Amino acid sequence: MEKVLYLTTTDDEGGLSRASLEALTGACELVAALGDATLTAGLIGADVQGAADAIAACGADKVLGAADAELATSRYSTDATAAAALIQAAEATVVIAPSGSRLNRCLPGVAQRVGGCIDTEVTALAADGGAPQVQRWYYRQRMVARLGREQRPWVLLVSPGVYPGWEGAAGSAAVEAVAVDLPATRTQVEGLEAATAGTQTIRPEADLLFVAGAGWGKKQQDGAAHVAEAEQIIKGFLDKASASLGSSKSLVEQSGEGQEVISFMSHMNQVGQTGSTPRHPKGLATCCHGEEPHVVGWRFINERRAVNLDANCGWAQGKADVLYVADAFEVMEELNKLL
Repeated sequence: MEKVLYLTTTDDEGGLSRASLEALTGACELVAALGDATLTAGLIGADVQGAADAIAACGADKVLGAADAELATSRYSTDATAAAALIQAAEATVVIAPSGSRLNRCLPGVAQRVGGCIDTEVTALAADGGAPQVQRWYYRQRMVARLGREQRPWVLLVSPGVYPGWEGAAGSAAVEAVAVDLPATRTQVEGLEAATAGTQTIRPEADLLFVAGAGWGKKQQDGAAHVAEAEQIIKGFLDKASASLGSSKSLVEQSGEGQEVISFMSHMNQVGQTGSTPRHPKGLATCCHGEEPHVVGWRFINERRAVNLDANCGWAQGKADVLYVADAFEVMEELNKLL
């Protein structure tokens, strides 16, 4: 019988992020598919009672909590110690956690501490013959695989956007406190600093991903580049639509070529084969050619649209649901007016 542990951390307000609730949905579905498995929830944070009450109706047999002021912020040593303690207390054979910067950093080491194994970028959870299986992408090889493992505990980091967020009634949960012998720390978290200055451009929760390509920085029909105008148009759209900003590799690297670039664009925005693979319900690509490296970053976007002057660009070859053959400057200016 598999003992499934749903493991996550609380956010700054003591609640659970969207990615955490999505992973909970996956954990519940896996337990139901396995049939004879048990579900335990493990929470890490400064105060976990609020998060426990929010998921009281998830069907977990018990809720374990590792609560300490030192666990309010992300730190490898304290997070890893708390996670290992929860896994051991639950006697977990399968651990399901949301994929995010905090748990991605510590859980590989935790798997080694508890003598287990780990798989990341999990895009589906299933059961076959009473044994859990996962689906995951191998990006470089362009392959999707379904696999199982005999080694336990098996730690699984579920990619965001794969499952709908868990929606259940809040209640009153009895949290079993797990004693954690936190190590002495030599680091002090002073605060958080955004990756980009001035403009918030990376919004994982946004409904729309807006991707800008190198064409925004190239010469336009009048023979001159209009980077300042492009920056104003893009920023206006991001603010009005509350969209997240992505970029092609060629655009973010223009700064290294001595060209004028969009000031709030950085490698953190890069999408594609050498960048991130975001998950948003909708995506709009502008001034991108839409070839394979770009499409790799779009594989989990549900509805794809693109704007390009070239009717024969890669987006037109079955990679976009809708291709607007038009000038991106004109289209986005008009769209900003409508917004």
